[in-house]
Amino acid sequence: MKSKFYLVGIIILYFSIGALQAQNLTIPPKNYVDTVDVSLSVQRANNKFPLSDQNNKGEWKLLKKYSDEFDKPKINEKIWYPNNPKWKGRKPTYFHGSNVVLENGEAVFRVNKHNEEIPEGYTHTAGFIKSKNKFLYGYFEAEMKLMDAPWVSGFWMTNVSKDWWTEIDICENAPGLSYNRNDLNSNIHVFRAPEDQGNVKEHFSRTKKYYIPVELQKDYHVWGLEWTEEYIRFYIDGILFREAKNTHWHQPLEVNFNNESNKWFGALPDDNRLDGEFHVKYFRVWEKRNASNGK
Repeated sequence: MKSKFYLVGIIILYFSIGALQAQNLTIPPKNYVDTVDVSLSVQRANNKFPLSDQNNKGEWKLLKKYSDEFDKPKINEKIWYPNNPKWKGRKPTYFHGSNVVLENGEAVFRVNKHNEEIPEGYTHTAGFIKSKNKFLYGYFEAEMKLMDAPWVSGFWMTNVSKDWWTEIDICENAPGLSYNRNDLNSNIHVFRAPEDQGNVKEHFSRTKKYYIPVELQKDYHVWGLEWTEEYIRFYIDGILFREAKNTHWHQPLEVNFNNESNKWFGALPDDNRLDGEFHVKYFRVWEKRNASNGK
């Protein structure tokens, strides 16, 4: 990575950490592993194939049944749970179904201060939708505009079971905070895995942070995940920015979209900034032709 971007990261860290210390947070230090060359962004020619593969060299087949253009009057409950059925939320933010609506052909995630209407220990609410279907491998894509407020905007996959719990974070960013303006985060987790899938007893993650010379909250961008038995590839605007060997991620996973608070990003509720919105234009999923995608 170019040295000037290391300098940018150091400067941002220096001027931001004082304010964050007042909240007693532990923020991971900046360590950009590379810079995203946004000049390589792909121009879309069709909606039939992934943005990064407009000529369909990967032989992808769009799964219309599980994709969503969010162009209906309300959340399609054949595809989505309209809230997270198992997780209340990361304190102090509680997931509440009223914070997700469909407007102008998009899913819009908002935040609110509900006071007595939510459980003790929570002060604010945010939105969450979870897929009712689980997928094993495929290509997953969404066009999104992240929140310009101190909240994390998320597009990720996970499945929590007794013996197996993994996670792939396609988008987990909080550019509404100046500290995070040029961060592009990428993380894959294994919390536990059975004996024949690595026998993992303690959580580990493989985290990477990339410098992107744009502010992600200012415009729409396309996030993509290409997940196969051999590798996990991450894309933004059709640009491949990370590839990881698939050593443990062989469990069918659910798709999640949400906005939330998260101290690791310095993203904690600010009553003066409750008007931020997370917009999702579409979610599309493809499988390889002649593949069985865990449905």
